[in-house]
Amino acid sequence: MNIDTIYQDDCRVFLSCLKDSSIDLAIADPPYNMRKANWDTFSSFDNYLAFMREWIDLLIPKLKPTASIYLFNTPYNNAFVLQYLTKQGLLFRNWITWYKKDGFCASQKRYINNQETILFFTVSNQYVFNPDAIRQAYLSNRVKCGVLKNGKRWFPNENGKLCTDVWEISSERHKNKVNGKTTKMLHITPKPTELIERIIKASSKPNDLVLDLFSGSGTTATSCLALNRHFIGCENDAVYYEAIQHKLQTIPPPNNLLGGG
Repeated sequence: MNIDTIYQDDCRVFLSCLKDSSIDLAIADPPYNMRKANWDTFSSFDNYLAFMREWIDLLIPKLKPTASIYLFNTPYNNAFVLQYLTKQGLLFRNWITWYKKDGFCASQKRYINNQETILFFTVSNQYVFNPDAIRQAYLSNRVKCGVLKNGKRWFPNENGKLCTDVWEISSERHKNKVNGKTTKMLHITPKPTELIERIIKASSKPNDLVLDLFSGSGTTATSCLALNRHFIGCENDAVYYEAIQHKLQTIPPPNNLLGGG
């Protein structure tokens, strides 16, 4: 299979053809079983979990011993997925809360849904993590230099604070609102470029190979090109797949990105 390529295929068929121990970072944004489209609808929750377990089992052998995986889903679904990933021997690092600012449930009987979760797991204790690449601005511009902290002098980092496990990033749905209404998007749940780039910067190095499972709108692939990483992935939906191909054709690969196949 060629790298820097998105294939039109079911993720399970695609993974069965992928080379073992070839992936440095896997980013998976699977269906959530929220019945928003045909591809997001399963006959039962048990069948949905069986689907999740099936592709996870196929994915694990494709990961390098130093690889990381980030998996998007609802908090409820990821509570089950977390247990399965742990059972399969992967190592838990973080339960990341993505505060996306676009709660749309008008229920009067529970809190408004305004988050998604991202599970961060690694294959082993030897993995890439670049904390300085994803530092954030301090919440206050009144942070003092040279203050005492635990009996020691503390100075704020000029590049900002270390990234927490709560990510406040507006969803594409929220960004596309006009007069309070969301404009129509080709893909119903695209992930923000800022969010995907944070993951890539944190858990990979230049020229690493990033797996773009459930490619959707192609954000992971285009982010890899922008950040000098290789990518490979799949998208089963023909409309989304064609849109990704068009998007990739408009973005030339960086000159310093090494080729491969």
